[in-house]
This record gives sequence, C-alpha cells and structure tokens, in this order.
Amino acid sequence: MTTEPFSPTPVRRSNNHFVPRPNEGVWPGLATPPRAPGKARIAEALFRQAVKPLPVRVVFPGGERIGSGGPDSPVMRIVRPDAFFHRLGAGSKIGFGESYMVGDWTTTELADLLAPFAAKMATLIPPVLQRIGRRFAEARQPSEEVNTVEGSRENIHRHYDLSNDLFATFLDETMSYSAGWFADGSDDLVLAQERKIDGILDMAGVGPDSHVLEIGTGWGGLATRAAQRGARVTTLTISAEQAKLAEQRLEAAGVADRVQVLLRDYREAQGSYDAVVSVEMIEAVGVAYWPTYFAALDRLLKPGGKVGLQSITMPHDRMLVSQDDYTWISKYVFPGGVIPSIEAIEQNLRDHTGLRIAERRSLGPDYARTLAHWRRTFLDRWETVAGLGFDETFRRMWEFYLAYCEAGFRVGYLDVHQLSLQHRRPY
Repeated sequence: MTTEPFSPTPVRRSNNHFVPRPNEGVWPGLATPPRAPGKARIAEALFRQAVKPLPVRVVFPGGERIGSGGPDSPVMRIVRPDAFFHRLGAGSKIGFGESYMVGDWTTTELADLLAPFAAKMATLIPPVLQRIGRRFAEARQPSEEVNTVEGSRENIHRHYDLSNDLFATFLDETMSYSAGWFADGSDDLVLAQERKIDGILDMAGVGPDSHVLEIGTGWGGLATRAAQRGARVTTLTISAEQAKLAEQRLEAAGVADRVQVLLRDYREAQGSYDAVVSVEMIEAVGVAYWPTYFAALDRLLKPGGKVGLQSITMPHDRMLVSQDDYTWISKYVFPGGVIPSIEAIEQNLRDHTGLRIAERRSLGPDYARTLAHWRRTFLDRWETVAGLGFDETFRRMWEFYLAYCEAGFRVGYLDVHQLSLQHRRPY
C-alpha cells in the first residue's frame, strides 16, 4: 500500500443521498421529523409488539422498559420517542436507521442490539402488514438509480468515490472491501483477506501465464495477487477514484507491467480470457441486469476456463419479497444494490449461460468478523475520518451501516459464497 497522501473526493450530495460538509448541522431532510400522527401511533404499536419477545431492553425517557432481555442483554435507549415513532411511521425500512443517524435513539453496542432484530427480520412485522406496506406505503427505487450503464456509474460514484482516504482509514493494508476468510484460529484480518483472494483465484484456476479478467477492481488487491502468481490481468472498474489509487498500488507492488486497469463497464468488455474473477460486484448489478451480467461472464470466458465469483447472498424467499424494496441501505449506502440468492444465481446460469456452479464455499461468519474489524477501526480512527471533512451524522450513518451488516451475517440472514463456475459441457 502506497504511503503517498491521497486527495479525498469532494464531499457531495444528490437528490437522495446526502454527505454534508463540516459544520452544516443535521443533513437536509433529517432536521425535522416527518409529521404523520396516525402512522406514528401504528408504528409505535407495531414496534412494541415486535420488541416484546426479543432478548433486548428498550428504555424510554420516563424509565419504562420493554423487551424480554435480562441484565446482560443489549440496551436501546429511546432519546426522543415522538421523533423516533414519526420517522418509523413515515417509512420503517428507512426511518429506523435515520433515527439512529440523528440521535433519536442510541445504544452502547450497536451490532449486539441489531442482531436480535436481524434474526427475526422476516417476522417482526406480521406478513399481511408487510404486504400492505410494500403495496401502498413503502418507497420504491428511484428511476435514476436503475443500473443502466450511466446509472451504474452514478451509483458507484456515490459510494466508492466518497474518498480513498476514508476507505484507507478502516480497511486493512490489502485494501480489500469484501469478506475475509479466517482460519486456524487467527484473527489477523490481513491474512484473512489474502486467504480469501487466494481462494477465489484458486477457484478460477489462475496460475502462471493465465490471462485474467477481473470485473470490479476495488483498489487493486486481487489484481496484485494474481500478477504475483505470474498471470496477466485486465481489470475493469467504473470508479475513477478507485482506478487512480489501484494504479498507484500496482506500481508500488512492482506488478504494473502485468496489469491493465480500464475504466469500463462489464457490458462493454471485450476479449476472451482463461479466467474471469468478480468479488462482491454482482450486488451492484440489479435484478434486471443479472441475465446480462452472467451472459457476459460466459461470453468472455474461453472454452475450458473458470469463473471465480464471490457474492453476498440471502435466502431465496426473502430475496423474492424484498428485491424491489427501497431501504435505508439503498438510500444512504448502496444505491441500486440488490443481493441475490444462490437459487437466483443458478437460475440465471441455466437460463442465460452454458455455465454451472462446480464448487462453492460459504464465508458468512467470516464476514461478520470482517465487519467487526472495520467498525472498530473506523470508530477508533474517527478523528482521522473527521479530518477529511465528514461530520457526526456521517459517523453514525457509517457505524449503523457496518453494524447492520455485521448483525445480518452473525444471525445468518445474510451469507457470502465463493463460487467456481465452469462450462456445463466439456471442451
């Protein structure tokens, strides 16, 4: 990793995504809670009913406590009940996270508190009310966030171009922004990330003299590792900031002559490769473009070659009912993102390619540990992040994002798989 200082991307805002500059106070849209008394009363009733059996303690300003948690269970303190329930009533999938961002509620250990909620995610709200909410009340993905070629560039820009310095603050020295693979009792994140990268390269059969296509460069960690194996790498990204830093890191590692970094969408890729690798990029593709994405993998892979794919996954039934939802994560972190199921991946492979899953590996618990590392480091180094121009609302937003994901992986609501894809017929 280069020690040369980076220039952070200017903090920016768009219609649905706010990252204020310092000293601007609460972000636009969050300063005043929405007022919907009827919805707030319904939200409070549903929240109380949902919390009642959970192993947590929810404490209100007057001392009232709800939840079934004992003295060692996580505590959620409702600081501003009126604002909290109005935000929840206006849109539970977004309001719960927004209320944490502005301090309507707080807790001493966020991931521990969110885990029981994540474990009961499918049943916290009665299914019939979920269906009514999805049909009449919940927000839907804005049209400008659909993952066309131009839409994808804007969606990626809004997250990955926040600041290279920001990501360098909490990621490990490999700059890997995906699940590590812990083993042998070690809690070393660098070793876990190197093991993960080697695992996906092995699944793709990458060795000396392989010509590898990588879809989703990140900051160049996988391309570096593949080049160190003797491979030639063509790596694609649509993040200008990532491309810039990846090239610096490849040069510092002494492998720049073996790696070509292209600012190019996967739909624009050309050529034929011995191996194709893509680590946690499919989540940004969108349901409508899954057929195109998998067809591109098939089109770009030489006969007899292998694909190494790493994907976050969720249960198929939950994916089907939630794939069109517009959530807090959609609004503030990953616009246009949708997590597939293994069944959805298999169906797309059957319907649109000649590929099949030949090998798989689950790393769900490892992702929970990875996220815990990131969250602790982010909070420990907050003063450094603040020095880049990010405010307290951003700190709470990023903490909620990392803890929310950690909780999902802890309880199995989310998983992540490494998959080796091969042609169904031999060559």
